[in-house]
Amino acid sequence: VLLAAYVGYLGLGAVVLQALERPAEVQAAQNLLREHWELLANHTCLQGPALQRLIEGIIQAYKSGITLQGNTTSLGRWDYSGSFFFSISAITTIGYGNLSPSTAVGRIFCIVFALFGIPLNLVLLNEIGQLMLLGVQHCARRLEELFHWQNKASFLMKTCALVTGLLLFLLLPPLLFSDKEGWSYEEGFYYSFITLSTIGFGDYVIGMNPDRTYPSWYKNVISLWILFGMAWLALVIKFCINILE
Repeated sequence: VLLAAYVGYLGLGAVVLQALERPAEVQAAQNLLREHWELLANHTCLQGPALQRLIEGIIQAYKSGITLQGNTTSLGRWDYSGSFFFSISAITTIGYGNLSPSTAVGRIFCIVFALFGIPLNLVLLNEIGQLMLLGVQHCARRLEELFHWQNKASFLMKTCALVTGLLLFLLLPPLLFSDKEGWSYEEGFYYSFITLSTIGFGDYVIGMNPDRTYPSWYKNVISLWILFGMAWLALVIKFCINILE
């Protein structure tokens, strides 16, 4: 029964996503094809195969974090802050996919680094989650002693912890992303949940817009947000698991 419910849930998600996203995909494909033929028609000096190679080269460069800026190119995804942020996305298993090692040595190191880093990350997240839980339980006991509440104190503190976590990790960060990245609030909220849940599609990643200047503290603060936010969301997911079981 559990397996049937699991497969059915996936099937329902596939049907809904197909209905929502397929029309936009078809429209985007039609627009791309139309612009391709209009470009060739308006610029007869361009040849189809040469244009295709240029497009493929641009796509590959963009995946590597290189963009054209006039007569120069912009670098910066593999500077120290970018490499540090990649390390976090690797051992937290977020894996955005917008950045990956391109050298054989880099890929081998990434495997070894993640092999030891993922268990280390899980241990740390578990300790942070336990400290959060102990803090909630301690506050609940203090309320019970002061006001002689029993079940009310525990429920009140869990509710406060849930609301505080929602504010700190899901509701307020999109405001920062709107300011630094130029995203809408909905896009920032979407990025926040996709990141902290370690889904990590990679369609939205902070600090990757070459047209914007980011403060030096930005990625460091986001790294701490990811660490503590994942621990908080893990507790929420654990609570949901208990409900389902």
